[in-house]
Amino acid sequence: MKFLIASDLHGSAHFTRLLLEKFRKEQADRLLLLGDLLYHGPRNALPEEYDPARVAAMLNEYKDVILAVKGNCDSSVDQMVLEFPIEAPYLPVFQGGTSLYLTHGDVFTPEKPMPMPRGSAFLFGHIHVPVNEWRGGILFLNPGSVSIPKGESTNGYMVFEKGVFTFKKIDGTPYDKAVLRA
Repeated sequence: MKFLIASDLHGSAHFTRLLLEKFRKEQADRLLLLGDLLYHGPRNALPEEYDPARVAAMLNEYKDVILAVKGNCDSSVDQMVLEFPIEAPYLPVFQGGTSLYLTHGDVFTPEKPMPMPRGSAFLFGHIHVPVNEWRGGILFLNPGSVSIPKGESTNGYMVFEKGVFTFKKIDGTPYDKAVLRA
């Protein structure tokens, strides 16, 4: 099974459209969203083509393949317009002998993760910067932000297939990899 993993869309119809194009082009089976889907938040500038209602409609077209967690900018009002659940603080995903733990990164953080076995991957967003780091037998990964990258990062996402995470720019260009060791 192939997963496309993304975070921090923040209501950008432009970047959501690009992400969904990549989802189709990658022929991924599932779209894993790590929170902050519709609202830009008071600390962020408005992203390109800010249109939360349009983003909700675009994502709802993929409701059967999305697994999502709640970000710090997501609210119960957002859940009223989205046709897939977004209110879990974390989700475990077990696939082909791998354990992935999805969270936004504000409640459970790399410094204070939820309990998980060695060899698992902790997937988070929130900081808008890619992370690829092994610590204490856990692989900590952040795809960066789809719409509002910070630091020296670029708009991007990750793909997970056959135990390998591939970091990609929003144009699909790969730039980093991580292997999940069992």
